[in-house]
Amino acid sequence: MPLAVCATPIGNLADVTLRVLEELGAADTVLCEDTRHTRILLERHGIEARLLSYHRHNEATRLVDLIPRLDAGERIALVSDAGLPGINDPGARLVAAAIAAGVAVTVLPGPSAVETALVASGLAGEQYRFVGYLPRSEKDRSALWQELSAWPHPTVAFESPKRLPATLTSLAVADPGRHVAVCRELTKLYEEVVCEPAAILAERFHVAPKGEVTLVIGPSTRPAGDADAAVAAVVELVAAGAQRRVAAGVVARLTGGSRNALYGRSL
Repeated sequence: MPLAVCATPIGNLADVTLRVLEELGAADTVLCEDTRHTRILLERHGIEARLLSYHRHNEATRLVDLIPRLDAGERIALVSDAGLPGINDPGARLVAAAIAAGVAVTVLPGPSAVETALVASGLAGEQYRFVGYLPRSEKDRSALWQELSAWPHPTVAFESPKRLPATLTSLAVADPGRHVAVCRELTKLYEEVVCEPAAILAERFHVAPKGEVTLVIGPSTRPAGDADAAVAAVVELVAAGAQRRVAAGVVARLTGGSRNALYGRSL
């Protein structure tokens, strides 16, 4: 039997697909991040199943046992607490190991916080970029804003509600007019989607909110050539005899960009 990777609701328990419910009911074992969380979903839909914890802390040790069981024909389904396993959730290592062992893998699609937030934001276009959880340090956040300044499409990211005020303040400093959508508690009772310039959102969310947060960051309001011009300035200063790190620091202060990003791109 193939390994079944099953998407589960990101909030509203009614959003699970009929295929997923059928697979969870038929599986010999259901792997889940938190057995208590998954049991709530199963009980809601009248399903009994044998649950086995599978999370980032025991993923490596579980693989040793799971691959032989899959190879022997055991029917195993994999879920995460919300969304599709393997996307910022445990699962990618098991899928890769199963494929390497010659075990078939089938994916049962379903709810996704990334696509839900992107459409709800009103910023969706022909392309987008997903960067997972945002950096925790201000230095790394500034480097990311600099990197994204040359990306002309929306970017989707996950963020802790506790770090949301600092993240929005950081982005407001780097690009105050850049539109951002704060998508909170998607599909749940108190769902909230607010799309405004970064400077306005930094004021609105100066206190950490409650609930799951997905951010959609719109294209930069800076002219497209600004980032490349800054890198070119660093290269010219280095050619004139300046140390690269010093040159990157000077240009960063003048442009508001990231010194590390300018240093790296100028190499």
